[in-house]
Amino acid sequence: QVQLVESGGGLVQPGGSLRLSCAASGFTSSIYTMAWYRQAPGKQRELVARVTYGGTTYYADSVKGRFTISRDNAKKTVDLQMNTLKPEDTAVYYCNWKLGSNDYWGRGTQVTVSS
Repeated sequence: QVQLVESGGGLVQPGGSLRLSCAASGFTSSIYTMAWYRQAPGKQRELVARVTYGGTTYYADSVKGRFTISRDNAKKTVDLQMNTLKPEDTAVYYCNWKLGSNDYWGRGTQVTVSS
């Protein structure tokens, strides 16, 4: 059974940092494109960052220079290092693996940025 499990969310003050991790199980390979999405209350889910199997990255303009996505193909994990967090980063963060029509999601982890 394919499963993605996120961890690392929590409450942090503005300007602080968090590191999210996503662990995969049940996958026979790691050649998927891995990504982090987020969804704030009342808003649509949006792409935060993405990394291909070859290591090409993409970041939403709102997080460029503050967030870093990384993957470990051997361990089948993808992390999101989030620095200089802002209240507008508050959302549920979801891990996503995609390869062609195969599209898998984790259940999400809550990140709250508040003083």
